[in-house]
Amino acid sequence: MRLDLNKKYLAHCADNFNQFLRWILLSTLVGLVVGFISVLFNFGMKNATLLRKENPWILLFLPVAGVIIVALYRVFHYENNGGTDTVIECIQTETYIPLRMAFLIFVSAILTVFCGGSVGREGAAVQIGGSIGKTLGDWFHFNKKDRRVLLMSGISAAFSALFSTPMAAAFLPMEMADVGFLYYPALVPCIWSSFVAYFLARAMHAPAEQMMVAQDVGLTLPFSLLTLLLGILCALVSALFCEALHMAGSLYRTYLKNAFLRAVTGGLLIIGLTVLLGTGAYLGPGMDVIEQFLHGQVIPWAFLLKILFTAITIGAGYKGGEIVPSFFTGAAFGALFGSLTGANIPLCAAIGMVSVFCGVTNCPVTALLIGFELFGFSHAPYYLIAISVSYMLSGHYSLYHSQRILYPKVEKVKQESK
Repeated sequence: MRLDLNKKYLAHCADNFNQFLRWILLSTLVGLVVGFISVLFNFGMKNATLLRKENPWILLFLPVAGVIIVALYRVFHYENNGGTDTVIECIQTETYIPLRMAFLIFVSAILTVFCGGSVGREGAAVQIGGSIGKTLGDWFHFNKKDRRVLLMSGISAAFSALFSTPMAAAFLPMEMADVGFLYYPALVPCIWSSFVAYFLARAMHAPAEQMMVAQDVGLTLPFSLLTLLLGILCALVSALFCEALHMAGSLYRTYLKNAFLRAVTGGLLIIGLTVLLGTGAYLGPGMDVIEQFLHGQVIPWAFLLKILFTAITIGAGYKGGEIVPSFFTGAAFGALFGSLTGANIPLCAAIGMVSVFCGVTNCPVTALLIGFELFGFSHAPYYLIAISVSYMLSGHYSLYHSQRILYPKVEKVKQESK
């Protein structure tokens, strides 16, 4: 009997190890392929941003860029795609994702940033990684579960290559589809593909963000209470951010039925607002402005203006991500909070940045890891406090319509009948 049990145990171990090796090889392939394409995309986004800053007149061509983007999606018969929502639906229910999604978002996101649209790059990362990962799964004729895991590992690889945050990138696809649930069967593939893409990006000298918060603040009760308050307010800002983006898209579709007209109108609005404000700070991703907030600069209305610029851009049909604009919004609001309360402004900006990200994505583990990887572990308790509060109080608001609430953020107490 004991011999039979030992044989079963050894067979079980051998099977697990074979699966482990299989996924290490597959996720290495995904990390290399997706990582390489994402690094090229990263260089494209960086150079597009630099060229626009050196030549501010390029902003005048934003309406033309919008028309080109709409035309591209029509030529490739993909004008009704849901972007990141489509990728989330594929994680949940095996929705079809064509490989052309990666090409279209690659070109259109760079074109949007080049001409001054207020978007980030992570939406493109999710779509590029998801599209390529799903396509590789189809080529290998994998079953539904394996294709799902390969898609998720593609997302991790793309996000890691773009943001140099391999730990956060590993957990993002496991968190983003279903609120309150982590899909652990994808743990090893997502982690491995994320680190493969990260090391590939470093080897290719891809641009990386450095956002360390210089001032060190010890763990104290007064600042913990301020952090609690900041987390509450960031939840409200998160809800405002999500609502503004969804409302802008709805207004465009209601009053401007033609997609080309929406793109031109949105482009003209961005040009008009930029001229009116006399600054290009709200164009493109705005990573350089985020760094200014993290160094103590305060612009009182910056968080509201970034929400407005992003809502106008994405609602009009331009392509890119919402997460970097949410970073901008959170950092700007955190810096403002720090100046009004007399607290440490750079630290409040960092806390605001990860808290608003958590509120709009409903991904607390990813948000916490982003805080660690971008800012270090010195202020980890404060990130944890604010992120948890923002997650709970942001309710069911989300950037993504396709996110499912598997487990409520707050368990309601049932009243027992007498």
